[in-house]
Amino acid sequence: MVNSAFHSTRRFGQLGLALTVTAALAACGKPAPKMQQPPVPVSVVTVQSQNVPVNYEFVGQANGYRQVQVRARVGGILLKRVYTEGRPVKEGDLLFQIDPAPYQATYDNAKASLGVEEAKLTNAKQNYDRVIPLFKENAVSQKDRDDAVASYQSALASVAAARATLQNAKINLDYTRVTAPITGMTSKEAVSEGSLISVTNDGSLLTTVSQLDPIYVNFSVSDNDMLRVRKLQQSGQLKLVEPNKLSVRLKLSDGSEYSKTGSLNFTDNLIDTATGTVSSRALFPNGKGQILPGQFVRVVIDGVVRTNALQVPQKAVFSSQQGKMVWVVGQDNKATPTPIETADEVGHNVIVDKGLKAGDRVVIDNLIKLRPGAMVKPEAAKLETANAAAPAPAAH
Repeated sequence: MVNSAFHSTRRFGQLGLALTVTAALAACGKPAPKMQQPPVPVSVVTVQSQNVPVNYEFVGQANGYRQVQVRARVGGILLKRVYTEGRPVKEGDLLFQIDPAPYQATYDNAKASLGVEEAKLTNAKQNYDRVIPLFKENAVSQKDRDDAVASYQSALASVAAARATLQNAKINLDYTRVTAPITGMTSKEAVSEGSLISVTNDGSLLTTVSQLDPIYVNFSVSDNDMLRVRKLQQSGQLKLVEPNKLSVRLKLSDGSEYSKTGSLNFTDNLIDTATGTVSSRALFPNGKGQILPGQFVRVVIDGVVRTNALQVPQKAVFSSQQGKMVWVVGQDNKATPTPIETADEVGHNVIVDKGLKAGDRVVIDNLIKLRPGAMVKPEAAKLETANAAAPAPAAH
């Protein structure tokens, strides 16, 4: 009896253990409860429509206001260079001296010939004055009268021709003194002293004088950019701060900004078919000669406003296979990737042409942690993060 009771108790214990193990195994087979990801903390800016000052930046090259090639008007031996290369000269200053001896001789000969012709004129005038009164009294023949008139008129013409020859000789003699045609800066001499100067295009160049104050800066605008600007103007999205006035700044090669402000004074109405660009030119005061002809600079055009523009911080924009995008937070605090089309960069911001509307909330940080539809915990960004302190150039 005792053994039977013991065995029965043992069987019940084993059955309870089996049921316990079975229950545990069944519990392990159930799916674990899904863990919900906490919202991602992000900073957002609310897009607002506003007028935004923009500027446009181009590569330019300085050119003298007037850049004149100094050429020899007469040939001969170059005796000396009077000016100092690279130094300023005034209009009329002597630059070169060409050997004047042959031209002086020609001048003296022309002067002597004029004296001979004037003596002949005097004689012809005296004969004319005698014959005319006698002809009126029928004391001389018609032939004598005609001969006297012809001699006198011929003498007048000969004197005029001799004077013209003398004047031409004087001009050539004066051309042996090569003077500065304008006030400006000289360049190096093209030929050295002792060289034979000719009046051909290849042999007549002596130096160049450039007027540096004011100075031109030439630059080009691509036809695509020009077309885009015109479309924005026609639609009213782009306006001038002051009617018919644009201010221009220069950035030098070392990154510094030129102290003087210039003005846009020329834009061509033709497109260069070789480069697909439109030529433009700005004018700058250059009293201290800081800008030199041929110098490369960056031209920044100010005085333009994008009206009712939407802008977001540049760091909010990321690239994908669909192009540029931003994360937009909806009313349910879920992040959605949104394609956009951008335009000008303004400081740390960029203007958005398409893809956003006023009131949209755009994420500006923790972009790498976001996934489509992810819950976020938005916090308004600080003012200095959302807005640039000052407009910066937009390269076009």
